[in-house]
Amino acid sequence: MPKKILIVEDEPNIVVPLQFIMKENGYEVTVAFSGEEAVDAIAKMKPDLILLDIMLPGIDGYELCQMIRQKPEWEKIKIIFLTALGREADMAKGLALEADAYITKPFSNKEVIAKVRNLLKTEKQGY
Repeated sequence: MPKKILIVEDEPNIVVPLQFIMKENGYEVTVAFSGEEAVDAIAKMKPDLILLDIMLPGIDGYELCQMIRQKPEWEKIKIIFLTALGREADMAKGLALEADAYITKPFSNKEVIAKVRNLLKTEKQGY
């Protein structure tokens, strides 16, 4: 059964290539364009990993990460922030919220897929 990835990003020019790369690597992919959509998608699909932008309409990525980490049923979900916010303070905040990784835009597709593979190979099965 393929691992499930949720891409939470409001920019179609970033979503389309990410979605393509993840599908090409055998992952099942769902996309949410806002924090609110992401909450619904997480509840429905129970993703193994979330590629999460910070600057989103409505609930931002930081708030969403915090919400995920507060729900015991979602605690095993891996989170990679994928964002244009590259200051040390932004990274520190993201990692303090218990994200598993922080990648800044512009990013290398190879870097993203390597990080995804690394985080998912150590993932324990089940929720």
